[in-house]
Amino acid sequence: MIQNKPEIKKNKNKVIFHIDLNQFFCSCAIIKEPYLKGKKIAVGGDAILQKGIISTASYEARKFGVHSAMSVKDALNLVPDLIVVPIDFSLYIKKSKQFFKLLSEYTEFLVEGSIDEGYLDITKLSEARSPLEIAKEIQDRLLNEYNLPCSIGISFTLFLAKMASDLKKPLGITLIRKNDIIPSIYSLPIEDMFGIGKKTYPILKEMGINKIGDFTKESNKDKILSIMSYDLYQSYLNCLLGKSSNIVDPSKYSIPKSISTETTLNGIVSDFETILSAIKTLYERVHKQLCGYGMLGKTFGLKFKDANFKSITRSKTSTFYTNDYDNGLRMLTNILEEYYNDQEIKLVGVYISNLINKQDLKDEEYNLFTYEKILRRLGLF
Repeated sequence: MIQNKPEIKKNKNKVIFHIDLNQFFCSCAIIKEPYLKGKKIAVGGDAILQKGIISTASYEARKFGVHSAMSVKDALNLVPDLIVVPIDFSLYIKKSKQFFKLLSEYTEFLVEGSIDEGYLDITKLSEARSPLEIAKEIQDRLLNEYNLPCSIGISFTLFLAKMASDLKKPLGITLIRKNDIIPSIYSLPIEDMFGIGKKTYPILKEMGINKIGDFTKESNKDKILSIMSYDLYQSYLNCLLGKSSNIVDPSKYSIPKSISTETTLNGIVSDFETILSAIKTLYERVHKQLCGYGMLGKTFGLKFKDANFKSITRSKTSTFYTNDYDNGLRMLTNILEEYYNDQEIKLVGVYISNLINKQDLKDEEYNLFTYEKILRRLGLF
């Protein structure tokens, strides 16, 4: 259990940052191979065999129409001198840790949005310094110390900060105050609204809801309610009116019912070994958290999201509580081998659930766990 949790106070004058690393996978590729800087590059797939799917592309490549989810073959036909580099999940995790470590220097109110984005509440720090000055310092430090370019959105809710960070890329800093909501956001196409899925926005467009501002019009309410629940509609509306959450709560998951992490591939991967490599990298992270919490788990599972955004979860439950690294990895590998059938995967995640504090485990159960571990060391298990 985490001690000395920061006190969460809600007020009307929060200063929230959303920090989004620009073209993260490409930035990591450039860190690994500096000669790639300024070139048309794409991450994912095999250029020699012209197989696979592009995960993400550099801004230089995007200018010529290369984008995520495009086949490598189509991308090379479009841009013959495109440089295609392989996915490197271990490097992404390493750079992500550096990213969040730097952010933690500015506030204890920090929440990871994903591997390459985070929310910060810098309300207290902004009492002495300008939020724009703080944002510029963070942006410069990430670029100079770790070669990680980022865009930063600043606002008074998490949703608006997220929307702000998307407005200027790369290396943008955007501030949205209450009076900026309508001129900054309402004229954007509905597909740019955070949270609206790829299956939902085409339906909204068919209804004549083309701009984000159209979503807020009372005349469109009944149309929208025909495809989503009232609670979801009201949640989106509150976000667009600046009435959504302003709480960045780092202790929300401090006593976890499960421990998980995932990575969105920004494209599609269908290679078994690539997916297994991602699982191993993610598992190292959740296993470290499990041990850090002083906990043991019984259930080990995988989460996938396929090319059609359908989520799939599969798990196996051990007969005993364990934090043994090899045992957990073996279970996850077995799950992948049993259930993966060459599907095209957009997201992969790893989780451990059915947790218990080590000190709460019964003596006889812990002895079984210890006995198994000793036998494995001796090569007898």
